[in-house]
Amino acid sequence: MKKSGYRSILHIYLMLFLAVFIVIVFAGFLILSIITVHAPANSFARSDYPMEFTREFGEQIIFIDDIPGIKQSGLELLQSNQAGIQILNDSGQEVAGYQKPQNAKDFYSDAELLKICQTGHSGDSQTTLFIGTITHNGKDYTYIIYFPLNISKITMYLNGDRFTAGKSIILWCISTVFFIILISGFIYGFWITKTINRMSVSIKNIAGRSYVPISNNGVFNDVFESLNDLDMEIRASDNLKEQTEKMRKDWIANITHDLKTPLSPIKGYAEVLSEQDITSGEKVKRYSNVILKNVSYIESLIDDLKLTYQLENGMFPVKREEQNFVGFLRELVIDILNNPEYENRIIHFDSAREDIMFSFDRKLLTRAFQNLIVNAFVHGSEDTEVTIQISVMGNIMEVIVSDNGNGMSPYETSHLFQRYYRGTNTEKKTAGTGLGLAITKSIIEAQGGNIIVESEIGVGTDFRICFPVT
Repeated sequence: MKKSGYRSILHIYLMLFLAVFIVIVFAGFLILSIITVHAPANSFARSDYPMEFTREFGEQIIFIDDIPGIKQSGLELLQSNQAGIQILNDSGQEVAGYQKPQNAKDFYSDAELLKICQTGHSGDSQTTLFIGTITHNGKDYTYIIYFPLNISKITMYLNGDRFTAGKSIILWCISTVFFIILISGFIYGFWITKTINRMSVSIKNIAGRSYVPISNNGVFNDVFESLNDLDMEIRASDNLKEQTEKMRKDWIANITHDLKTPLSPIKGYAEVLSEQDITSGEKVKRYSNVILKNVSYIESLIDDLKLTYQLENGMFPVKREEQNFVGFLRELVIDILNNPEYENRIIHFDSAREDIMFSFDRKLLTRAFQNLIVNAFVHGSEDTEVTIQISVMGNIMEVIVSDNGNGMSPYETSHLFQRYYRGTNTEKKTAGTGLGLAITKSIIEAQGGNIIVESEIGVGTDFRICFPVT
């Protein structure tokens, strides 16, 4: 066993013995409070001291001409203990008394005396009575001493064959209990140490990515379940990190490729213009247009990267303006269809209302919705159609941009808005930065909205965008 195991057992024993010590001390105080009373002389005494006092008080009773009386020393004892006394003859009639309670009787029957002897009380629970007897000239006298204390008499009936020596039985019981506690503490300490070591090993295995989930239905079930959950979360985080790193590398490779692609013709035509003696203005113009086109493409890539960074860090100024959102989308659709590249495409437009006033940045939302619509055409077939639906329910405006294109798998939709992701379910390889939809999502969220995607392969894709309106 390791040193930490021994230390754990030692700590457990110390805690166990401390708990036992506290219990013993508490039990001692409890027993002491039961077997002691606060005597009238402002001192503590055993609860049975009135019985001893009563038995010995017979020596303080004297007879003068066969009439019982109390010595001066006896009177002083009664006064110091605030006690009273009655002396009865053999018929139960009082023949002498001192400081007796007001409710004390002058005559007691044998049954009443027997009850007092058994219970110690006669009506008043705050006064306890003890009985003693003396004999003078062949006559029996009974005396009752009244103590201003509430003392209960308890009688126990035990097995006479077994209870021969009370002290030895008590010692035997204490020894047995102590031995059981000792063995139980050792077993419990060993079990706790083993469990703690098991937890320690599990934590090391989690750190080393070699942890095997543990099933435990005992006291530490919650701890092991937490360790299992922690391992699952760490593994999921590792997988996400690997996927993100892979997408980052793929994105860097794509960006590098996309930057090199326009740089090659720029460099090539620039070398032609610088090295060859070209006098034809038509060639110069054609070469210059190719260079400008590729420079524009590089600028768009750089602008996308810059916009992504600004949106993610809240650095892009959003210029909101109250305007008709339905009219804005209609104009955007017309602009896209006026583009020669998409003039033969079909966009369906459906709005329940003609005027929906909304405060938004026209430039940013143009970029966002243009991305959604153009992506549907670029990644779909030539027959792909786009439908735009606008509706208002309460203070929420919902815009649905849907298409009947190829659709996407659940894996693709779950990664669609990530910065470096490019979809795979397309009929052709499209050039791009993989930032378009990530930018779209950031723009919509910057306007206070949210966007979700639903797609089915072979059916199409729906983008649902919601904005709060007043």
